[in-house]
Amino acid sequence: MKDLTMYNLSEPAYCEAKGLSKVWEAYANECSRDEIFQVGFNDQTGYVYIALENGITIGSAFGHSVEYIINDPEDGEECFFDSIEEAQEKITLDRCRNI
Repeated sequence: MKDLTMYNLSEPAYCEAKGLSKVWEAYANECSRDEIFQVGFNDQTGYVYIALENGITIGSAFGHSVEYIINDPEDGEECFFDSIEEAQEKITLDRCRNI
């Protein structure tokens, strides 16, 4: 296991800490076998996140409910999902279209 660095989270405010607890809980409950690429806070969007190697990001803005995010590297479009299963299905469908 590689060392984990948290980006832009050296002194999280209450909302960031609350959101971070939610994304860690979602990771533990839904996808703890998936490798983590990055953990951090995006001060442009207000999201704390865990980005996974499989292309799914678990995020929470301002301590609200967790969302599962897929980012299209070609056009930068982001798709938001309420469940990890929906995000995984989107990735699978996109891969099938590119075959």
